[in-house]
Amino acid sequence: MTSKAIAPGKIILFGEHFVVHGTRAIVCAIDKRVTVSSEKNDTAGISITSSLGNATIPITEKVNNVDKKFRPFFHLAKKIINQNDVKNGVNIEIESDIPIGAGLGSSSACCVAAAASISGLFSKPENDKVIELAIDAERTIFPKTSGADCTVSALGGIIEYQKDSGYNAIQIEHDFNLIVVNSQNPHNTDMVVNRVNQYKNDNEESFTDMCKEEDNLITKAISSLQNFDLQTIGKCMSQNQIFLERIGVSNDQLLDIVKSVEKETFGAKITGAGDGGCVIALTENSKKDSVVEKIGAEYETYTVTIEKTGMQVNITN
Repeated sequence: MTSKAIAPGKIILFGEHFVVHGTRAIVCAIDKRVTVSSEKNDTAGISITSSLGNATIPITEKVNNVDKKFRPFFHLAKKIINQNDVKNGVNIEIESDIPIGAGLGSSSACCVAAAASISGLFSKPENDKVIELAIDAERTIFPKTSGADCTVSALGGIIEYQKDSGYNAIQIEHDFNLIVVNSQNPHNTDMVVNRVNQYKNDNEESFTDMCKEEDNLITKAISSLQNFDLQTIGKCMSQNQIFLERIGVSNDQLLDIVKSVEKETFGAKITGAGDGGCVIALTENSKKDSVVEKIGAEYETYTVTIEKTGMQVNITN
């Protein structure tokens, strides 16, 4: 029996970093995906095959001793095997068209797809349980993750997310055209998160005020998304970019990209951890190809749309 699961990547439209400290975020699933296939095996090992390398790890191994790039998958497999009281291991194969280290949710989509795939070997995967398993797995490499990325990957569409109160789906009737510009400069999420924490500790009053401003911005952005007010959404994105610059997660290269792309679009900002990774911009359908052609002369650039379908699982015998 093979259990195959597909999960989409994501972009953060508003609220990255601030969401870790209790503020809301708006997160969208996008049409780039991870596929994870799992099968039971006759050994006492967990076998992992991916573009990052291959490993076979005894089920008895401690999670913290496992190479970081394999750790979430080993953690999931070991946990699910133990929950189902079986002795043998599983084979896990991971395929992805989401750039790694670009802020597009590669790790969270991998965790969601793996949680759904491995769970599917034993029972029908349920959204809430998969989200819980995926967030737990992602915390083996990113202890302070808010859970927003895994949640939207499992559910699809656009969600409003708050760490303590969960999520609300944002219902939209229109398709949004987004440009992604990849700086191709991978970021170190842990390092950037620590930098933001240091900024908060050194500037508590300023950071608290920014969280309030971000929350107000998100209220306006939700209304604009529902009304398909592209001009206002773009202005909100540009304002969010200013906040991200203040807390120190931008750099000269990203600023150059933002300035270049926002001349051709409604607004642009970093998405994800920052200090590398991607810039996103909102455009209209009639202009997206010309923007991609112009910016793509210097940087890897492509369009994405909102993926309304979350994780999907297919079991074959």
